[in-house]
Amino acid sequence: MMYNFNEIEAKWQKYWYENKTFQAEINSTKPKYYVLDMFPYPSGAGLHVGHPLGYIASDIYARYKRHKGFNVLHPQGYDSFGLPAEQYAIQTGQHPAVTTEVNIKTYRRQLDQMGFSFDWSREVRTSSPEYYKWTQWIFIQLFNSWYNKSTDKANPISKLIKIFSLEGNANVQAVCDDSVTVFTDSDWNSFPPKQQQQILLHYRLAYLAETEVNWCPELGTVLANDEIINGISERGGHQVVRKKMTQWSMRISAYAERLLLGLNTIDWTDALKESQRNWIGKSVGALVKFGLKDCDDVIEVFTTRPDTIFGVSFMTLAPEHELVSKITTKNQKASVEAYVLATARRSERERIADVNSISGVFTGAYAEHPFTKKPVPVWVGDYVLAGYGTGAVMAVPCGDQRDYNFAKHFNLPIPNIFEDIDINKQAFTDKVNTIICNSDFLNGLSFKEASEKAINTLEDLGCGLGKINYRLRDAVFSRQRYWGEPFPVYYVDGMPKVIDKEFLPISLPKVEKYLPTENGEPPLGRADVWAWDTLQNRVVKNSLIDHSSIFPLELNTMPGWAGSSWYFNRYMDANNSDEFASQNALNYWQEVDLYIGGSEHATGHLLYARFWQKFLYDLNVVPVDEFAKKLINQGMILGTSAFVGRIEGTNTYISVDQITNETIQWIHADVSFVNSSDELDVVAFKTWREEFNTAIFITGDNHLFKVKREVEKMSKSKYNVVNPDSICSQYGADSLRLYEMFLGPLEQYKPWNTAGISGVHSFLKKLWKLYVGNLGIIVVDSEPSKDQLKTLHKTIKKVTEDIENFSFNTSVSTFMIAVNELAAKKCSSKKILEPLLVLIAPYAPHIAEELWERLGNKDSIATAEFPEFDPSYLVESSKSYPISFNGKMRFTMDLSLDLSREAIEEAVMANKKTQLQLEGRIPKKIIIVPGKIVNIVG
Repeated sequence: MMYNFNEIEAKWQKYWYENKTFQAEINSTKPKYYVLDMFPYPSGAGLHVGHPLGYIASDIYARYKRHKGFNVLHPQGYDSFGLPAEQYAIQTGQHPAVTTEVNIKTYRRQLDQMGFSFDWSREVRTSSPEYYKWTQWIFIQLFNSWYNKSTDKANPISKLIKIFSLEGNANVQAVCDDSVTVFTDSDWNSFPPKQQQQILLHYRLAYLAETEVNWCPELGTVLANDEIINGISERGGHQVVRKKMTQWSMRISAYAERLLLGLNTIDWTDALKESQRNWIGKSVGALVKFGLKDCDDVIEVFTTRPDTIFGVSFMTLAPEHELVSKITTKNQKASVEAYVLATARRSERERIADVNSISGVFTGAYAEHPFTKKPVPVWVGDYVLAGYGTGAVMAVPCGDQRDYNFAKHFNLPIPNIFEDIDINKQAFTDKVNTIICNSDFLNGLSFKEASEKAINTLEDLGCGLGKINYRLRDAVFSRQRYWGEPFPVYYVDGMPKVIDKEFLPISLPKVEKYLPTENGEPPLGRADVWAWDTLQNRVVKNSLIDHSSIFPLELNTMPGWAGSSWYFNRYMDANNSDEFASQNALNYWQEVDLYIGGSEHATGHLLYARFWQKFLYDLNVVPVDEFAKKLINQGMILGTSAFVGRIEGTNTYISVDQITNETIQWIHADVSFVNSSDELDVVAFKTWREEFNTAIFITGDNHLFKVKREVEKMSKSKYNVVNPDSICSQYGADSLRLYEMFLGPLEQYKPWNTAGISGVHSFLKKLWKLYVGNLGIIVVDSEPSKDQLKTLHKTIKKVTEDIENFSFNTSVSTFMIAVNELAAKKCSSKKILEPLLVLIAPYAPHIAEELWERLGNKDSIATAEFPEFDPSYLVESSKSYPISFNGKMRFTMDLSLDLSREAIEEAVMANKKTQLQLEGRIPKKIIIVPGKIVNIVG
């Protein structure tokens, strides 16, 4: 009977669906285990073979844990708000919800056909009002909270209001904006309500403020740093500029220290944790105030090297710094404005990465040194960022390489404040071996001594103070898009008010177009029904706004990371319409035990999710303050791209084997046009796009056109995508699952080669033949041999270790070895072949289920107990000794390992083969190494 994988896989996928095989329930009789993948954004292109890599790994582990007796939660859903659906809506007029629904159906079909053991009863979609009701609820909690440094946690804003009314803010230990001024209780109580609300915005964890953002005019929205590549939008390749806008922000900076400390409590990869540490960027130093000549303003600078303050020879402001326009002299105005405009076209990441380019412009203004009172020229330079520190640096060129390069480039002074150090060629940045000189009262002191003395003196003079600073900035939380979570916010006299929980969700309204309005408002500005009636507590027509009981709603929507910052908690109780999740469910599942996803989310989703989890923990909503106990970053399956060579400046394409001295432009070709011999289907290529219709092709031998191959990221834009549908159709999902694991270690990058899948497919056919013959099942209830038991338990040991260590690739090799050995030993014993199926089931569940059933089992193999390793079967009882004569091996003998030297010698000498070799001679010496060799000399 043949291995009909298509029929088998369809059968068992239907069985799992109908029998809810993988549906998790709260079950205190079993230990729980929560396995989670980073949920996908459902794009129109569907999945390619690179996407399932992490899903297959997590599925193997989830299935393994079920076999080991755990109550496993392994859910799946969709991060279904996203810019691509909105861009498609702009182009076609089709509502993003319609596009998203179509895409989700494709994703679900593809995920199902790969045999994943997801609990689909808990599916979540971030774009569903039933889901984002609770995203809105979390926003309301953030809006109604402040961070209390005294308790080191978030507290209700009502508590802060009470403190203000009783004692003012002088003694309040809060994380708040630097612009907050001191007021008394009587001041507070006399402030009009609007002013009170404005003050509270400086303390709230979700707040409105004017912020420097990445603005993409073409897309009409603010973009996050990770949505920009080299100053252009990742989506569409449009120009991005920096500009100030009033935006919602999240005060994630309040949690900076806890986010750092929490990294020590979780089992995440060292590389990922280091990325977060660097992103948070804790620095210990001083805040220094430099007065300005002929101006009442002050430039505040954070420095980690207050010991070098006498080495300051100029100051540099970020181009976005609020003082730039204010202090620039008339003569420098044109140059400074041109420089600021040019810098606005570069993203912060681009500016950070560009360490080789040096640019800047003098403002014409001078600051005053806090100690020497000497004038210090103030420059503008794009290597300084507005969002880090104060957006200004005191430049010490002798001790900082970027300051040194800047000074050399613009011929600025470089005073040396380091004893016996040569700075003619580069700055001296070593803090450990530093002795300060040419620095007045700091002369002769070490880094630590000088830093402490400089800070004390600054504090005595009122010119600064010691401070801990973090690179982590508050996260912009507004997007000028339609397809995102609406804010549960309306405006009374320009001040934000949040809508009560019982009236959520505030659902997206209908709009005629998905573009910003003609006057620059976000797409929600086009809605006719987008006002809040505070008497009826519902959304009503804009035309009814009267500013007495009916008020305008927020026009921005939340960013893509809002819904993904808490979805792992919703899976615990996904169908609860009354609360975020029940305490019973939260207390049972606690946190994610294993989280698998890409490392590219290190400073985005993974940081924001940790922030929200800690906030919800402060509110006693969740029982733990870290959402994922262990995290593994899967690598990437790379595509093998095809490139055709075009002779530069022409419409002539040349085969790779015909290129001589021509200058070539390489253009991606769809890999479906190229065969395994790297030969292009020229006709298909010419009809692919209009620009190729009239192209000339220079071919090689036999009129064949060869392409260049290159391994790179698998992507639709590179035309190197391999669709899993075709692989599953041709080879089966079990072959795909095994092959993706076989390619290499989970965390590594590896190239896809469709030709390689035939090897694992052949293995599955060999596995099938071990159980099924021409007339049906050939497995019998016979006793296994010692060799067969050894093969089984050797396999149990290796596969168990591999799964526990996430070394899935070596398990596949182990299966192949085991099947080859058992086939060679003509094994048909059920006592061997039945447990072997359980070992293979997490990797190739369909074939395992089918053979399990054919062996007479009634229940799914998913519920079978995982085989236990018995080391006694690997203990060798005998040894095949090589018997040598004068160092040359002549034959072997199987002898018990329990035999003594004397017994070994007696057995060897009694053997007829020994007598034949000796031909009557008496050996001079018999060398015996028990368990290894026997050598007869003479």
